[in-house]
Amino acid sequence: MGESGYRSGFASIIGRPNVGKSTLLNRLVGQKVAIMSDKPQTTRHKIQAVLTTGEGQVVLIDTPGIHKPKHRLGEYMVEVALKALREVDLILYVVDAGTEVGPGEQYILERLAEVRTPVFLVVNKIDLVTRDHLLGFIAGLSARREFAEVVPVSALTGENLERLAPLVMRYLPEGPQYYPPGMITDQPERFVMAELIREKALMLTRQEVPHALAVVVTGLEERPDDTVYVEATIYTERESQKGIMIGKQGQMLKEIGRLARQDMENLMGSKVFLDLRVRVKKDWRRSEAGLRYFGYDRRGE
Repeated sequence: MGESGYRSGFASIIGRPNVGKSTLLNRLVGQKVAIMSDKPQTTRHKIQAVLTTGEGQVVLIDTPGIHKPKHRLGEYMVEVALKALREVDLILYVVDAGTEVGPGEQYILERLAEVRTPVFLVVNKIDLVTRDHLLGFIAGLSARREFAEVVPVSALTGENLERLAPLVMRYLPEGPQYYPPGMITDQPERFVMAELIREKALMLTRQEVPHALAVVVTGLEERPDDTVYVEATIYTERESQKGIMIGKQGQMLKEIGRLARQDMENLMGSKVFLDLRVRVKKDWRRSEAGLRYFGYDRRGE
């Protein structure tokens, strides 16, 4: 791990869907970088965020939840997550303290057995379980493999998170500062804005609609009055889903736009005019062409 010099490196955040990986990432860097939802498989791309302290700088990589895929998009997401195990200095394996250790966790543990990278067991959602349950849960997972560190946290409340960042820095190699201290993500503005729109659509819709959504920002322009003009399209797979997204008299689309615009304005510090529309791209998740159209291209990962 080196001596006492400045440390820098990369850490992957992995785990099953809906264990709180994106919430953890946002908490660590102090700002929303990855979108959050109570719906599994919200994160689709590999998202990088930067945490800089006096001791060092770590590039945190939030990955899609590892799950049994049901379509080509799911296959792509799992490939992204598993590839991230081989490219980093440290792995943060996030688990939900309130769940059972079943086949999904066993599959991840088997994949972790194939890498030599140090692995932290980050036990999330400790605010929802008793101490006795937590100790038994940690003992059960620790019996299956040895972890470099075990850190129980609540990403939602921030409980015990102050321990995590210093431990992460301690395991990084000595190295340079890759990004300026104030930078928290290397994602393009268009990507972040599209994700904010998708987050609000996920939050407001139910049943089969959320996973069929994709968002593309087609226009981004700073205007002379300091307003930022954003043009974006929400894509669904079916006409019926399009109708749900628009809502009665357009109310659903207006509410998605209102909430997304608020987050964009907080992010950019400027007034935002959001021009939002909905279109259909039939069964895009099941075709290679559909995946490439929305940037889920396995060849580029």
